[in-house]
Amino acid sequence: MAGQGLSRQELIRRQRRNGFVGRRGELASFRDALQRPSEELTQFLFHIRGPGGVGKSTLVRQLESAAHEARAVTAYVDESVTGVVEAMTAIGAQFAQQGTPLKRFDRLLATYQQRRHEADAGAAAGQGPSGPSPSTAIVSRVGLVGMGMIPGVGAFTGALDPNQVAAGAEQLRGMLSARLRSYDDVQLVLSPLQVLTPVFLQDLAEAASRRPWVVLFFDTYERTGPLLDDWLRDVLVSERYGELPANVLVVTAGQARLDPKYWSDWHDLVVDLPLEPFTDAEARQLLAAKNVTDERTIEVILHLSGRLPLLVSTLAEARPVDAADVGDPSGTAVERFLKWETEPARRAAALACALPQELDEDVFCAAVDDPEARELYGWLRSMPFVIDRAGRCHYHEVVRTAMLRLQRQQSPSRWQEQHTRLADTFREWRPRLDDGTRPWVNERWRAFRLQETYHRLCADPGKALPHVLYDLLYVQDYDPAALRRWAQMLTRAGRDADVREVREWAEHLLAALDAPQPGVAAMTLLLSRATLDQADRAYAYRLRAWEHIDAEEYDRAVADFMEALALEPESARAFHGRGYAYYLTGRFEEALADFDRGIENGLRDAWVLFRRGHTYRSLGRYAEALADFDDAVQIAPGVAGALAGRGEVYRLSGRHAEALADFDRVVDINPEAAWALARRGQTYRSLGRCAEALADFDRAIELEPDRVWMIVERGLALESTGRYVEATVDFGRAVELRPGRAVDFRRRGQAYRLLGRYEDALADFGRALHIAPDNCWTLAGRGLIYRLMGRCEEASADLDGALDVGPDNCWFHYEKAVVLHALGDPERDGHLARVVELVRAALSEETPAEIADLGNLVLAYSAMLQREEAERALDDFLSLGPPAGRIGELMIALATQVRVIPEAGGNVALLRRRLEDALPESTPPALRELLRRDRG
Repeated sequence: MAGQGLSRQELIRRQRRNGFVGRRGELASFRDALQRPSEELTQFLFHIRGPGGVGKSTLVRQLESAAHEARAVTAYVDESVTGVVEAMTAIGAQFAQQGTPLKRFDRLLATYQQRRHEADAGAAAGQGPSGPSPSTAIVSRVGLVGMGMIPGVGAFTGALDPNQVAAGAEQLRGMLSARLRSYDDVQLVLSPLQVLTPVFLQDLAEAASRRPWVVLFFDTYERTGPLLDDWLRDVLVSERYGELPANVLVVTAGQARLDPKYWSDWHDLVVDLPLEPFTDAEARQLLAAKNVTDERTIEVILHLSGRLPLLVSTLAEARPVDAADVGDPSGTAVERFLKWETEPARRAAALACALPQELDEDVFCAAVDDPEARELYGWLRSMPFVIDRAGRCHYHEVVRTAMLRLQRQQSPSRWQEQHTRLADTFREWRPRLDDGTRPWVNERWRAFRLQETYHRLCADPGKALPHVLYDLLYVQDYDPAALRRWAQMLTRAGRDADVREVREWAEHLLAALDAPQPGVAAMTLLLSRATLDQADRAYAYRLRAWEHIDAEEYDRAVADFMEALALEPESARAFHGRGYAYYLTGRFEEALADFDRGIENGLRDAWVLFRRGHTYRSLGRYAEALADFDDAVQIAPGVAGALAGRGEVYRLSGRHAEALADFDRVVDINPEAAWALARRGQTYRSLGRCAEALADFDRAIELEPDRVWMIVERGLALESTGRYVEATVDFGRAVELRPGRAVDFRRRGQAYRLLGRYEDALADFGRALHIAPDNCWTLAGRGLIYRLMGRCEEASADLDGALDVGPDNCWFHYEKAVVLHALGDPERDGHLARVVELVRAALSEETPAEIADLGNLVLAYSAMLQREEAERALDDFLSLGPPAGRIGELMIALATQVRVIPEAGGNVALLRRRLEDALPESTPPALRELLRRDRG
């Protein structure tokens, strides 16, 4: 038996390629590139351009065939994709079909799709009419981007207390973690492009290592370019997502040149392939290949087609034999093609199937009236004007436009009837959802709704347009990324039905989507130009308000929520939204009133209770905050954010055991919840369990390396254990990440001071005071450093400034007393007496004793040479189980006291020995050595 030869299909493909007419130079330049070593190839982006019908897509298919002959793996992308993620998805699917799957990317993509579904389901659960949508509740509705929660997407720049910003961010992360399993999952859903692209490029590199070439084709680039230009440029010429293998070629095909906004600096990398209509000789060659040889017929075809390759091929497909077949040469090329097609069923099918925007066999059957004509789908797919990809196809725009115009003009009533039937078909195909969610949540439902809407606009634009404008509100709410797709649908419907008003709406909407804040611009357009009823206008105002929250324009958000309330005075969702905007600006009382109104009006869901709980917490009303968090946990037991919110209130209330229990549950639900690990670490630190605190902080920072508050908290824990050198590193990192924060300079300066690095400490305290000149803690800290450096006059001035702001701070009074002693001022005794008075008053209250207060009491009694009182104060200090860092601080403070008050030396030596004996076994050797060096 003979060995296996070429398949019949491959022989047909070769025959077709051998019959290819024209474009020899363009094809040769591409083949030449494939034959050269990739490292010598300086131009790796081929851009085919020319008007519709000139043969761009045909040339793309020829280049694709040439790539396959060179054993390349290829992928083809056209206007069916509406974003970068869809484009990568399409490429991955085609690579898999060619035996070169992008395995890691495919796994991550599947994870993304699953997590997006989980997030959508969580956000949609329990929502009433006009409630936050899945997509926008995850991004737009909660304002994650605007609050700087996504690295690299925009930091919070408002005037809020940073602690308030962090609290708001944690709220949102907490709610997301109810559905998303880890920080990586949150990032994947919120920033899919940044997460997916590097993995996509890694797999692309692996595919390129196994094949001579990888070639990516992007057709109809006049439509996809605005969506893909930025990403494609970064992939090809930058290292933003990783590096591209040298044996990857890219082919784009569109009507215009590449956009200079993106490509002006990279023209030397581009092979520009402008296409013109066929020459007379090329057109005649194609007709001869189709057995059209009658000169009169050829002349008519050349006249009708304008030598556009698509139309020449289409007219030749009917194979007219002589001039008698031509008849009257007036009219269009498409009309002449239909005249030459002798089978009525084929003509009818060709016309009917021009109406849908895209075809598969189901749509074909819905469009064609005659049941007997339904087997013609295969014939239709073979026509030159039908572009077929993976079982779905669409007409070339030049032919489709002509066929639509012909039908619209010949029989307006038939036109309306056919479009109405197709619209009804898509309505029937919309899935019936029985899971309790709103239909707009379902992506498949939305896709059929889009097609139905196109046909209703074509059938009766006057009746359909107001409904379409209302639907745009839902699109913005549930899938804002698809708003451009709907705008493009309006463009096609306005052009195909020749309705000026629809075309103008499409133009205005596309212009809005190109604005810096597309959501705001789109809603403004609808509010200013659309005839919306009262409820729709309120809906639009609410949507625009949430977009303002995204942009951190909280006053505008409040104004829009007020407009919504003017239209719907009892709108629970408007009260909720305005309350959230008030919360983000620190207007807690007003926020609380709005949350109350929202709940009174029936919106008692976990989100509102969660946010009101945080508002109560911000006001220090912990009991009421706990009640709200308890209710939120009861409504949504698995919502980690509600548990974390309650745990934080427990922590702030000093109920550390209960706080730990809640944070433990959060970590059980989501072991990679960095914010929960860090809050648990704070709780451990408050309990003096610094080893456990540091373990949690280390893990949290490993998960989120640039979260400043976590880094600072670890620095404080390191300082508590006496690991001052490491603490300076963490505080230094905080300074790098937010250089305008005085507190970070002060904290690093404090650690430098404990290490005895007084010049460095003085510099940091100076920077802190430059940022916040009146901060009493910074003034007192610099005063201490001046004292340690022997600059007592400057120290006294700084401490006076600190006491002006904080007259009841016992540490300020102690430091002032020591400085006055050094200056020989008898007023020092009054300040020491004030220390004792303040600490004793604090100890008499029904609150836990503070380690810092008792340490100051030890110092005061020691300076007063009251040995027994100092020892009793030390007993109380040690009974609280202070960590090594606190013990070390007191030992250092006592040592510096002796330098000013030598007569206290005997007492100080005894106190320091007791403190040294109390150091935990885990005390770092470096700290022990530091404390030994620092003996008076």
